[in-house]
Amino acid sequence: MTQTNSTQPDTPTASRRHRGRSIIAIGAAVTLAAGAIALGAWSNTDARAAASTALDETLQTLVEAGYPAVLASVTDTGGDSTNSAVGEGNLATGAEPPLDGEVRVGSNTKMYVATVVLQLVDEGLVVLDEPINTYLPGLVTGDGIDGSAITVRQLLQHTSGLPEYADQIAADAFAVQDLYISPRDMLDVALDKPALFAPGERWEYSNTNYLTLGLLIERITQRPLFEQIDERIVQPLGLHHTYLPETGEREIRGEHALGYHIDPTGELRDITALDTSWAWSAGAIVASPSDLNRFMQALLAGDLTSDAALAEMKTTVPSGDELWPEATYGLGLQGYPLSCGGVAWGHGGDIPGTQTRNAVGPGGTAVTVAVTALPWAITDATDEETLLSYYQMVVDVFDQTLCDN
Repeated sequence: MTQTNSTQPDTPTASRRHRGRSIIAIGAAVTLAAGAIALGAWSNTDARAAASTALDETLQTLVEAGYPAVLASVTDTGGDSTNSAVGEGNLATGAEPPLDGEVRVGSNTKMYVATVVLQLVDEGLVVLDEPINTYLPGLVTGDGIDGSAITVRQLLQHTSGLPEYADQIAADAFAVQDLYISPRDMLDVALDKPALFAPGERWEYSNTNYLTLGLLIERITQRPLFEQIDERIVQPLGLHHTYLPETGEREIRGEHALGYHIDPTGELRDITALDTSWAWSAGAIVASPSDLNRFMQALLAGDLTSDAALAEMKTTVPSGDELWPEATYGLGLQGYPLSCGGVAWGHGGDIPGTQTRNAVGPGGTAVTVAVTALPWAITDATDEETLLSYYQMVVDVFDQTLCDN
């Protein structure tokens, strides 16, 4: 079934193709539509239908590799979106995933939190190079950890040296599925460990940085983080499917595919209902793919911060890994060199039940691709080469979709 229409941002172009799941060889190349289309020979509707079909076919390769479902959105510079959903939104019933359904966007939350922090900088309430002790006196301390030496900028850029908390708390996702953990308790988990390195010495990703920034926002504004994100970002942009869950909230509010994760017995289980308090300001936001695109476009257009603040966000340090060796990290924004040239700006996020890759390309088009399981939930996590290839195929589809649009 394929639906196509010319739309405005709140009613995205719809397309969907449902096919059965099958496993293909890891090394099989992603097959993409080839050849140029003379747009003058097509109506807008026909052109959108062709784009929708090509997107469906590209995403289907991920379903054939074993991902339960894939949701994606391509949003052009005018704000119109082409959405796609393939695979099975419910493995028990075989139901199709909803177009532009809400997903947990994981560490993309850091973009929203960084935006609020930079807004506070614009308001003169926070200074980037001021120590975190100025705002949270005596809170950030431990073995080799000195809050008077760690700046707000270093927290935003993952150069603080703070140790990770999430690896310990979320080691067994099903064990914490219904568990509420306060931000302060999570910070204690991190601060029981020694510092990773001296502040500013190097870059290393740590969710503890953004846990601390969430506490900073609440201390400065004297209001809960979910409210600040709603009032400062969601409402001004008219994002109807974006929110940070409130205390104790476990269900996804809007239409959504089920998210799956591997349990201790090796079975793939539904983990959609999840208390994400442990992820909080580091990774708990829920959004639809088109909402995420619109947020990124607004941020990078300078609609949410001053030009000076956005320039700070795009001032980066090297952060590459095996998947994207030349990637860089700014203040809550990551830069991704594309295979077709130029740099895309976004973030990406992993949380049990969802992996999301997303950014805005050099021309202003935004792409979000979300799969409803993490790679190590659907393949052998002990085989590093195979595991890496499952991550890589999602990155490749995301990169190619941006390049094609």
